[in-house]
Amino acid sequence: MGIKTRYVKKYLYKSRVRSALVWAVQIIVVLLLAALFSIYMCKSAVVQEGSMDPTLKAGDKVMINTAAYRFSSPQRGDIIAFRLNEDSDSSIHIKRIIGLPGETIMIHEGQVTIDGEAYPEEDMPAIDNPGVAEKPLTLGKNEYFVLGDNRNSSEDSRYTTIGMVDEKCIVGKIWLRTEPIRDFALIRR
Repeated sequence: MGIKTRYVKKYLYKSRVRSALVWAVQIIVVLLLAALFSIYMCKSAVVQEGSMDPTLKAGDKVMINTAAYRFSSPQRGDIIAFRLNEDSDSSIHIKRIIGLPGETIMIHEGQVTIDGEAYPEEDMPAIDNPGVAEKPLTLGKNEYFVLGDNRNSSEDSRYTTIGMVDEKCIVGKIWLRTEPIRDFALIRR
């Protein structure tokens, strides 16, 4: 009982075609998932100012997780990208969330206080100019108080030009520094 070569060739041809089709479908699925991920969950931005020094430096390229706050709320310590208004053409600013909705923020003698309690910060200098936070500020329902990590060289919620950040104006959470390559890293709180 011998196997006829015609059947073997036909079987091998069908298995190669099937393998090639499976491989092609897998590549298409991966490309579609990558496209959906980049369209709906990622946006890149370049840090324009030194207000987040030393965490992020001017010129660093970062990735923004635009889906981060679809199912949860921003948390204290998150580094966010936001716009000053809902206009999608306005510039993106990057700062750290300090105050959450409903809290009362004040900067007294260089120290941030939240609801009367000192906000513990490691390796942060005393704030020279408290701006509008010199007096207690109670945040609205969807408002966040943000500061740059370079506290004394940052235009942030202490100034009327930035003010409190409305949740609708938050683009997303900064999660990855992609450039310069030597500083490639996940961004943690």
